[in-house]
Amino acid sequence: QQKGPVFTMIAGVHGYEYPPIMATQALLKEIDPQKLTGTLIIIPIANKGSFYTRTPFINPQDNKNLNNAFPGKKEGTITEQIAYFITNYINPVSDVFLDIHGGDSCEDLIPFVCYYDNQKKPGQTALAKKLSEQSGFEYVVSYPYTITETEPAKYTFKQAVQDGKTALSIECGKLGNVQKENVDLIKKGVYNMLETMDMYANGTGAHENIIYCNSQVYIGSSVKGIFYSTHKAGDTVHEGDIVGYTTDEFGNTLEEYRASKDGIVLYMLATPPINIDDTVMCISSYEEE
Repeated sequence: QQKGPVFTMIAGVHGYEYPPIMATQALLKEIDPQKLTGTLIIIPIANKGSFYTRTPFINPQDNKNLNNAFPGKKEGTITEQIAYFITNYINPVSDVFLDIHGGDSCEDLIPFVCYYDNQKKPGQTALAKKLSEQSGFEYVVSYPYTITETEPAKYTFKQAVQDGKTALSIECGKLGNVQKENVDLIKKGVYNMLETMDMYANGTGAHENIIYCNSQVYIGSSVKGIFYSTHKAGDTVHEGDIVGYTTDEFGNTLEEYRASKDGIVLYMLATPPINIDDTVMCISSYEEE
């Protein structure tokens, strides 16, 4: 092994997101350390409490969401301590931080890679953009970065951005099961990023037709009930389109959901149970700055 960058990848922040966990397991076996330039830090299941109890989003040991717990607390609950460990022991030694997610038990989504457009750290942002573009994913999504240096980052890879690292995330997989094609797509993304960093030679290159998205809107629910929609992730919608509705247990319509802009459905609720403040749908598009 030769000296080089430290590339961290983490899966299982949400333990019901299985393709990232399975892809990370495969990468652990496949990558030959003798052919690696630099160092890999791999956390294959960050939230084991969630994973082994098959619990979406939260760790049932303390009912906290790891992807909402950063920077964490040294003497906090188990989830807060995991966040604290990553913030204080993993982030400082990482050059690149990749957080791998997928659709949880109730989420349909299209595979994409994403990063924060942090204007205050142009070098790190430029590398995150380059790694995203070279990942082989068709959809490259950027989010605005608006928090200060002292506000809680909450999200796993947003904490790494706040800590001055090049950080990005893969979203791949859906509906709480393992799809081989999504496991393979995650692996391809990691290999392409490692090759872009001159760390490992097993990349296949960028997608030939990258679709950029930089403007996201979120449709939320204000009622509890049964959700209906004929849409799926990847559909194109237009402003004003009815994209779903919620009924009570007796079939009476409680709420209707309309697209608030033109765009593509990046991810959406795809199972019937719906609660107040659930995200019904994320619609994404590209807007010239």
